Amino acid sequence: MKLYSYFRSSAAYRVRIALNLKGISYDTVPIHLAKDGGQNRKPEFRAVNPQMRVPVLAISSGDVLVQSLAIIEYLDEVYPEPPLLPADAVARAKVRAVSQIIACDIHPLANTSPLRYLKNTLGHDQPAIDAWYHHWVLEGFEAVEAMIRPGPYLCGAQVTLADLCLVPQVFNARRLKVPLERFPKIVAADAACLKLAAFDKARPENQPDAE
Repeated sequence: MKLYSYFRSSAAYRVRIALNLKGISYDTVPIHLAKDGGQNRKPEFRAVNPQMRVPVLAISSGDVLVQSLAIIEYLDEVYPEPPLLPADAVARAKVRAVSQIIACDIHPLANTSPLRYLKNTLGHDQPAIDAWYHHWVLEGFEAVEAMIRPGPYLCGAQVTLADLCLVPQVFNARRLKVPLERFPKIVAADAACLKLAAFDKARPENQPDAE
């Protein structure tokens, strides 16, 4: 397998964790989102993914998969151990709900593209952009904190898709100095995950393209 990735991409980080948990070997193809005006915008990468975003997973059949949650659910179906979604339908829906709060509500508003648009197109200064970022992370984390079940992980005793979404978002929140004191359950779940080798190996600083 070949993973088109950027070391600080939250979405790519999620997929790296999934691949590690499943014990799947892969080659990393670094796509720097800032250098050269964004390597993801080059024609050769656009031919791989018309949306020009990472991650992209190229699999042995020759198919190319995009969108982190779709990729992770593919991996979970084809490589079912360890499972990333509960067997119970209600529990599975709850895991997906928490995952989507992070991946679909928090992350898109705090991603590189909208932050650049705020700066370069709308002309906002850095303090205003930081306030925007903090607002959406804090609002989303308030909901997640209220939904957390007894741990050690986000949705109980087993690692799930929700943890794969949480850890990269907490990493970015810390990097951009979002205060996390109000979220002890989130902080505890993040710490529990990072004790696992699959999560540790996926950290941005442990990637071949880390700077």
